[in-house]
Amino acid sequence: MRLPMKNVIILGSGPAGLTAALYAARAMLEPVVIEGGEAGGQLMLTTEVENYPGFPQGILGPELIAAMKEQAARFGAEFVSGDATAVDLSRRPFRVETTAGTFECRSLIVATGASANLLGLDSERALIGHGVSTCATCDAFFFRGKEVMVAGGGDSAVEDALYLTKFATKVTVIHRRDQLRASKIMQQRAFDNEKIGFAWDSVVDEIPDVAQGKVVGVRLRNVKTGDVSELPCDGVFIAIGHTPNTRLFEGQLELDVKGYIVLKNSTETSVPGVFAAGDVVDPRYKQAVTAAGMGCRAALDAEKWLETER
Repeated sequence: MRLPMKNVIILGSGPAGLTAALYAARAMLEPVVIEGGEAGGQLMLTTEVENYPGFPQGILGPELIAAMKEQAARFGAEFVSGDATAVDLSRRPFRVETTAGTFECRSLIVATGASANLLGLDSERALIGHGVSTCATCDAFFFRGKEVMVAGGGDSAVEDALYLTKFATKVTVIHRRDQLRASKIMQQRAFDNEKIGFAWDSVVDEIPDVAQGKVVGVRLRNVKTGDVSELPCDGVFIAIGHTPNTRLFEGQLELDVKGYIVLKNSTETSVPGVFAAGDVVDPRYKQAVTAAGMGCRAALDAEKWLETER
């Protein structure tokens, strides 16, 4: 059976994938977007986005994703519900196996994003977007004049804590060890900031009172003594890293030591005809607007590459 042949397949339907779909569709490439099991990406877990250009009053994350999808569909982008389960980049055309069927394509844009590492609590997931956040730069503004917690001890956690002090009255860093893993200069900045406190040798055991629909405190457990304590707070920021969604590409695309896709030039990967954009290549910014910008570049790069291959 001959497989459906596509000019461009886009893996992922967050800001990077949807922007790539818009530009590829406008270029008459008839792109197919494999939406993924978590369609829309991390914005689907965000209650309100206030820093995306063009929305002075802010917009709900799911509404922004819906508008981007509608815009791409208007120009002819096709959307396939389901996950990509395997890819073969060793030959052309590339082959993409999904839960909805198997496709072949002349070019591929990887926009599978990165998943925030979570603590593993049911209460944490229940309160994502309602006081629990994985992005300080996205959500700090909502905690003006409030007290918040940051779980983690590396550079990301300390950077988040320092950023949060611009808005919150108090920031407590919760770390399972008795010293931070962050770089020395970052540690000193945190120690010198009077708004930052520390809960050493501790982990978040629970975020109680989920029924209230918001964060009202945390239950901490000391890993050395086993003692349990509860501290009031208005928000919990999880800063224990992200994991790029690149398992499908191991051994096929060049990845860095953390698993992010390595780019050769603009959005080109180690395999000609395969491009990547968004959080799957970006461990630093992790913003919707930067992901969207890269999605635009990936589509334009794919369009140019396809022209040279015809």
